[in-house]
Amino acid sequence: MIKVENLIKTYSGKIPVLVLKGISFEIEAGEFIAVMGRSGSGKSTLLHQLGLIDTPTGGKILIDNADVSKLSESEKTLFRLEKLGYIFQEYALIAELTALENVYLPAFALGGNQDGYKKRAKEVLKLVGLDDRLNHYSNELSGGEQQRVAIARSLINKPKILFADEPTANLDIISAKTVLELFKKLNKELGQTIVMVTHEEEDKKYVDKVIRLKDGLIEKEEKM
Repeated sequence: MIKVENLIKTYSGKIPVLVLKGISFEIEAGEFIAVMGRSGSGKSTLLHQLGLIDTPTGGKILIDNADVSKLSESEKTLFRLEKLGYIFQEYALIAELTALENVYLPAFALGGNQDGYKKRAKEVLKLVGLDDRLNHYSNELSGGEQQRVAIARSLINKPKILFADEPTANLDIISAKTVLELFKKLNKELGQTIVMVTHEEEDKKYVDKVIRLKDGLIEKEEKM
């Protein structure tokens, strides 16, 4: 599914900063992975490389045997829309759109039948327990509900991989548990591959494996 070979990321400037220092690992289809480590260890930077949000300085990222680092920017955009889903810490919903409209936006970007993607959006909102919030705006939803809308949006194009960057950091304990249990359900019942950055040690109980970073290197990999 994902194979990373000697991944390097340096941010240029007056003093270049080497964030990822040659990382290699593999993620199998259907795994639920947590990327963990202290602040500044390179967790979010790694996720941005895997999700094609940023471009590595060196090394390879293979997804389904395709070297995605060789794709053009337009090819990366299409690859992201068709094969990858994203969930961010701050939800990233568009305030002027309803929950339903936020969810079907990535499908709209791909084109296709409007009735089809609206139906799919309703299905995934039902999957995350929000079929009674279709026409609500983000300011009418709790933090946990907004994050579940974001999860539904990430599922609309049936992605091969979900990337989640500290998805529970802004949530209370109950909402965070709801989101993590939803991830576990998606992983176990639908076989969804999930790569999640988290700083919460207790989140380990939900995942199959932990990739622990330290100073831009893999400190260890732990099977749960």
